[in-house]
Amino acid sequence: MQVSLLYGRSGIRVALPDDAEVTLIGKPEMPRLADPVAAVRQALGHSPTSGTPAGLQQIAQGASSACIAICDITRPVPNHLFLRPMIETLASAGVPLEQITVLVATGLHRPNLGDELAELIGDRWVLENVSVVNHEALCDEDHVDLGETTTRQTPIKIDRRFVQADVRIATGLVEPHFMAGYSGGRKVIAPGLAHADTIRTFHNHQFMSNPAATNCNLHRNPLHEEQLEIVERIGGAYALNTVIDEHRNLSMVNFGEITASHQEAVSFIERYCRVAVPRRFPTVITSAAGYPLDKTYYQTVKGMVGAIEILQRGGNLIIASQCSEGLGSGDYAAAQAVLTRLGPEGFLQSIRDKPFADIDEWQTQMQTKATRQGNVYLYSALPPESKALTGVRISDDLEATIRASIDASECKRVAVIPEGPYVIPFVQDP
Repeated sequence: MQVSLLYGRSGIRVALPDDAEVTLIGKPEMPRLADPVAAVRQALGHSPTSGTPAGLQQIAQGASSACIAICDITRPVPNHLFLRPMIETLASAGVPLEQITVLVATGLHRPNLGDELAELIGDRWVLENVSVVNHEALCDEDHVDLGETTTRQTPIKIDRRFVQADVRIATGLVEPHFMAGYSGGRKVIAPGLAHADTIRTFHNHQFMSNPAATNCNLHRNPLHEEQLEIVERIGGAYALNTVIDEHRNLSMVNFGEITASHQEAVSFIERYCRVAVPRRFPTVITSAAGYPLDKTYYQTVKGMVGAIEILQRGGNLIIASQCSEGLGSGDYAAAQAVLTRLGPEGFLQSIRDKPFADIDEWQTQMQTKATRQGNVYLYSALPPESKALTGVRISDDLEATIRASIDASECKRVAVIPEGPYVIPFVQDP
């Protein structure tokens, strides 16, 4: 049997042994919008079920400025479908083009520039008619300080270009997220447009170790609760939310008040992304969702964590991720170096009492969730010096690693998750 995994831009085909009992885990078939452009315009026109009594044209009447936050290059958001209609609607309501800013919500990721920025925006007209800039989390003067959250005292410092705009719109893709439950909506603002102090606080050990900070869960999720309070403190916002299918066709789009519209999109995607299986598996094969998510090993951790609920304790989790840009940031490489030097338990002990996490070390902490459950094998294009910092086992021959895992197990059952972290399987008792 052959299976296809998302890997880089083109994917990868893998031959599984004939004696393997394969369970292929994917989303149920999702609807596909026949006319995505018309669907976007309809959503912008009027979305009464998304907590907004009027469309964007009415909302923007009398406004003199607007800021549209978009996700960075790590997310396959269909910006080309909605940015120009959104900007044209704002302009027709009287907002001057020179007062409309498209702000790339990089969080603490690197900026998106040049050809990469053009790819991200997907529409030359947008780049030529409005200001398109990157958020810089380490630039103090770019942020407004709004104090701290009520319960957990997270600093609230958000990009002033967004906070001070008359019309604030977050845009993005709603999908499972291994810390915040689901991406999109409020997450585009924090951490997307947040200062490093904000990000490093609600990514510290205490937040990351909370069992509610996990995939597909918003109930008592500490990150989600902080994000909702931050949205309230900046005076609210609107959101355009998208959901795509496994072929990245638009399945759903809505526009409205940020919390209500995001919840509506979550209610839609959770029917597809959470997939029940009857048992755990000794061998699980997954991906890091292909390009653009698998450009770095940093993002690959999401695929590991997304699969652990169905991995038998001590089993083998085999993940394919191209990692064409290497490990990720220098800060992340430093955290991985600590992991490989101290081991998982030593690393966790070293970060336990920090109020501010070191940049990107939270991803290393999340990796330990996977390695505590079983053995993780990585198939990638990383150079040898980078492979040494992954903290997992390396597969140079994907099919041979799968064969060896099956041979070493008394059970021939194998689970395959082609989309990686876009599908979150769980065990449902009979």
